[in-house]
Amino acid sequence: MQDVNFILREPLLDPTLRVLGYELTWQGEDGYVSQPSEIDLQAMAAFVGERFTHPEQGYQMDGTLIFLGATPETLRSGVLDGLSPKGTVLTIERADLGDASAIDDIKAARAAGFGVLLRDVDLANQDKALLPLVSHIETRFGGADFAAQAKLYATIKHSSVRMISRGVQSWQAFEACATLGMDAFVGNLYLTVRPGVTSKGLNAAQTMILQLMDMVRKNADVRQLEGVLKRDAALSYKLLRYINSAGFGLGTEIQSLRHAVTMLGYSPLYRWLSVLLATASSGAQSPVLMQTAIVRGRFAELLGQSFLPKSEAENLFVAGMFSLLDRLLGIPMEEVLDNIQLSEPVAQALLSREGIFGPFLALAEACEKDNGAAGPLAESLFISASQVNEAHMAALVWAQSLKL
Repeated sequence: MQDVNFILREPLLDPTLRVLGYELTWQGEDGYVSQPSEIDLQAMAAFVGERFTHPEQGYQMDGTLIFLGATPETLRSGVLDGLSPKGTVLTIERADLGDASAIDDIKAARAAGFGVLLRDVDLANQDKALLPLVSHIETRFGGADFAAQAKLYATIKHSSVRMISRGVQSWQAFEACATLGMDAFVGNLYLTVRPGVTSKGLNAAQTMILQLMDMVRKNADVRQLEGVLKRDAALSYKLLRYINSAGFGLGTEIQSLRHAVTMLGYSPLYRWLSVLLATASSGAQSPVLMQTAIVRGRFAELLGQSFLPKSEAENLFVAGMFSLLDRLLGIPMEEVLDNIQLSEPVAQALLSREGIFGPFLALAEACEKDNGAAGPLAESLFISASQVNEAHMAALVWAQSLKL
């Protein structure tokens, strides 16, 4: 399966919509693979371990939990040796705990430092005895008997076990789960509009960044750029921090905007201003939308690097970064494009996912949704599943390197 399937990424969010980690699973032609084989589970663990660990720098995803499917056999297979214990949570189905040896396998994984999430537990009855063995439990919210659920969860909240809610289909249910004390939510509800969120439009920082982007596009003198950026010391600091992040891979530290232009030129500067624009948003859903936009941008860029000239691949980064800007700003995409002068191919990708850049952006998005769309999109671009998965994991590592 791992040779023909694509990795599906779903963020785990806390009640404030900050990204705690990602669940990575296989996605087939029909979407999420609900019952992957043991070979598939071990292949995922091995693949992720190799891509997230640098031979010299070590584990690359510090601060972000990675949730991976597993069975007791996976735990004893040796494949866990390539994973970071403190950064990995292994998801096990309750049905797989059929004998004492399975319990021993979980105890060994926990002793090694791994988190263990137990799925499909029956907390109202016999499964309470399993709570001391695991770090997380996953529940599906059902609003029919809120009072009974609240009472049940209240007993768990006092333990060290974290509660993960899956299948939350509405913002009303999200808020009810948060009231119950759920620690995290998995799924793509965040991609839908939250009721009651009013349009905020551009704030002062974003207006300034757009001015700078327009000046960079027109190759304005660096002294003029410095004059604008000096109005906001915090923005200047953030811009230099991003440019100097590990994500850019520079061998020397950039000390000023003038230094950046001298070393990099104007095109990469536009790229970092687009990151700055996304991170300057202050809406309620901004944390996860910002993180998703950055992963999309790098993901789309990596997908296009083997097929497009460097400058065009950089346009893919901008397209991915701006793909959620309407949500971040609270205004329609057409209005976003009225404020930002972009090339016609980038605008076409943002509005309709068509043109030269559209399919690459759509493919990056498809790896966030369990609808089976990744396969046909990759086939249309003559990109293999392994190439997509490589780019996907590299994009996650790159986004993590920015330390947002």
